[in-house]
Amino acid sequence: MFRALKDFLDEIVPEAGPSKSRGAPPLRLAAAVLLMEVMRASDGISADERRAAARFLADQFDLAEEQMAPLLAHAETESMAAYDYFRFTNPLDDGLTQDRKIALVEAMWKVAYADGHLDPRENAVISKVSDLLHVSHGDYIAGKMRAQQQAKS
Repeated sequence: MFRALKDFLDEIVPEAGPSKSRGAPPLRLAAAVLLMEVMRASDGISADERRAAARFLADQFDLAEEQMAPLLAHAETESMAAYDYFRFTNPLDDGLTQDRKIALVEAMWKVAYADGHLDPRENAVISKVSDLLHVSHGDYIAGKMRAQQQAKS
């Protein structure tokens, strides 16, 4: 178990550190950064938003609970240093199926709605990322509606 955790940490935290490594990030880190961008777009990061992001990441990337805290911490660091989304969307666009890209956009909506309020800045982040992932407007809206319905129930 410790070996798996060490391998995971080695993957998400390269020896050069987050700001010195300019190669493409692993898919799970790229997805986590985009989810973190949604969280940071509003006034503070809520525990509900973190839980929504963690659920998606665990499901999509088969991550254990003990892997979530270091991944989200690294994603937050990367997010604060990011100057654009392309570095994170490009590997996801190349490495994910269309269904998984749609699922990521829907997860971003779930994170946005997790605190009970959709901030216009969250909407802007999701819209931009959706375009960069080549998710159709119809799938973007359908994901928003599903997330909104789930947040109400």
